[in-house]
Amino acid sequence: MDPGTAVVVGGAVGVIGAPFVLGAIGFTSAGIAAGSYAAGMMSAAAVANGGAVAAGSTVAVLQAAGAAGLSTAATAAVASAGSGIVGTVLGLAALI
Repeated sequence: MDPGTAVVVGGAVGVIGAPFVLGAIGFTSAGIAAGSYAAGMMSAAAVANGGAVAAGSTVAVLQAAGAAGLSTAATAAVASAGSGIVGTVLGLAALI
């Protein structure tokens, strides 16, 4: 696979995979799943913030994405990250 195609595929995999990863770690459309990694994050965030999860915190943003899906900006960020990761791996592989 040529590098350009690989980078595009990496971006697509990031966009398609992000909702599945969010659900797998406990950020679901029904809320944070009990006993999940997300529940642990929420607990730690609440303790650190005096009993509540701060608006705009990592936990709040991930829960919003898990509940409603990724926004346009988040989709672009995930696609960019996926492409960047694949590009970096291909660059490193070329050096070996």
